[in-house]
Amino acid sequence: MANKQNIVQIPALVDLHVHFREPGFSYKETIRTGSLASAAAGYSEVFTMPNVSPAPDSLDHLKVQQDIIAQDAIIGVHPYASITMGQKGAGELVDFALLSPHVPGFSDDGRGIQDETLMREAMKKCQAIGGLIVAHCEVDDLVKGGYIHEGEYAKANSHRGISSASEWKEIERDIRLVEQTGCRFHICHISTKESVALIREAKMNGLPVTCETAPHYLLLSDKDLQEDGKWKMNPPLRSEEDRLALIEGIKDGTIDCIATDHAPHSAEEKNRGLEKSAFGIVGIETAFPLMYTYFVKTGIISLEKLIELMSINPCKIVGIDNSNSFATFDLNAEYIIDTKDFLSMGKATPFEGWKVFGKCIKTIRKGEVVFEA
Repeated sequence: MANKQNIVQIPALVDLHVHFREPGFSYKETIRTGSLASAAAGYSEVFTMPNVSPAPDSLDHLKVQQDIIAQDAIIGVHPYASITMGQKGAGELVDFALLSPHVPGFSDDGRGIQDETLMREAMKKCQAIGGLIVAHCEVDDLVKGGYIHEGEYAKANSHRGISSASEWKEIERDIRLVEQTGCRFHICHISTKESVALIREAKMNGLPVTCETAPHYLLLSDKDLQEDGKWKMNPPLRSEEDRLALIEGIKDGTIDCIATDHAPHSAEEKNRGLEKSAFGIVGIETAFPLMYTYFVKTGIISLEKLIELMSINPCKIVGIDNSNSFATFDLNAEYIIDTKDFLSMGKATPFEGWKVFGKCIKTIRKGEVVFEA
């Protein structure tokens, strides 16, 4: 344990990409457990993806989720609406104008919208009401039944790989559509060097494009893979070259923020090996200590830069005021990541057993204490 405390108070953390699974899948996570885990990790605001049931594609369906949030959330939980009806990634678009006053943005996370005409129309409608599209970029035809990165580990162990092109090709298309429509566009969980290069160029050209990556893409690559479902997520862990490109993207400002893509599943769903397990790992309770330990303490980025990535920039992207919300960390607190300590119902993480520094000891949201160790 640490000999001496090093207590800092920073702006409370904000996560633009979590899955709290309610309504519809509360055996994986609930609004209550997800928000408890978030508060204990220093977060004051989180933004939930729409792959719940019913999908938030209408005011009535959105209200089902909002009612649970009003009753059970202990921090700010903000649900995105879906882009398509039923969050199918195809078919009919939602009523952007009707939903817009009630949501921070629109996403079909988990599904890339395959039809270019439909995506262009979504961007036009969203741009008309000053909205934000938060996109999972993936070309279905290039996935080809893969479930880990199409790299050395997949070849050596006879696994079906997912190509990098499945991500960057759709990012390339969508940036072109942003150029045509002027729609504000946020790209989820980027994982490839090509994605970084495309977004860097889009920003240099003045397009309203932002993006996020997650701690696991910055700290791990496919050379770290093991035959266990806790190593399976979408997009998958890419090559070491991709990881290093993401780090450069963090350092030069191409990547705006670090989100967790916190994606809890039941133990049974994650205990089926790499091929058969569900996609997704948990991340909310490990994100700050991992990034502080392996990026700030090692001198890759400053603490101020980490705060920018995990609090200030996310607020700018979705336009929220996080003032009077603070997280207090003991930066000298040293411990081993142990899923038995998680408040989240999800326990699948490749970081179990890692030594980290930085423990949240208090979280204040809008002047109210929501967590105290």
